[in-house]
Amino acid sequence: MTEAPVATCRCVPLLAIAVKNAHLSTREYSKHAKHHAGRKYMSDSESDSDLEWIGHRGETDFWRRKIRTFHGILDLNKDGVISFDDFKLLAERFVNLGNLTEDQVMEFHKLVTELWEKQWGEISPYNLVTVEKYLENMHHVLNDKRLVRRAHSFLPYLFKAVDKDKSGEITVEEFKLFFDVLGLKEQDAILAFRAIDSNGDGRISQKEFVKHGRDFFLTEDEDRISKYFWGPLADH
Repeated sequence: MTEAPVATCRCVPLLAIAVKNAHLSTREYSKHAKHHAGRKYMSDSESDSDLEWIGHRGETDFWRRKIRTFHGILDLNKDGVISFDDFKLLAERFVNLGNLTEDQVMEFHKLVTELWEKQWGEISPYNLVTVEKYLENMHHVLNDKRLVRRAHSFLPYLFKAVDKDKSGEITVEEFKLFFDVLGLKEQDAILAFRAIDSNGDGRISQKEFVKHGRDFFLTEDEDRISKYFWGPLADH
């Protein structure tokens, strides 16, 4: 669920690096998660500095794999295309957890509808977004600073939806719930949580959650721990 503007899309930075194996084995994935556990996550200001980077971004295979990965998550019925129904049903899964307030539910529904209409236009069963169309859209966002700054406004709602105790932080159990709603495996949730929980305190704040969830779309640096945020990457 990304937002787009005048032309079509949004996302951010790059480094040109060779692609590694998409599906890391559990042992390999865990090893990478441990390696990054002690690394301090990038600050918001540091991420913003990336936005000032001048150049054409979104050309690496690694970035394209990440975008294909997210397209696959949004494609709930796995028919190869995203429809508004996919968008709406995924949002409903988070709403049905029962942790959002009435106002937040209304805001979230409105946001989801606006994101679709601004990015893809008409709400129609015939308006379908293929992988290539999605990649093109995100590539456009990636190279537009204005769009990038408004990107992924849905992330705070996902956090609040799985923050069952409304503590402002989520535990590994709540992160497993997040992955479950997305249709991803529990084991992958545990490994991703270990990577993202950079200080090892067993909790992820909303700021960290939004930072890494957004960074997934905005960077082409294979060393960023945000690559684990949405689960194992799709095959090439």
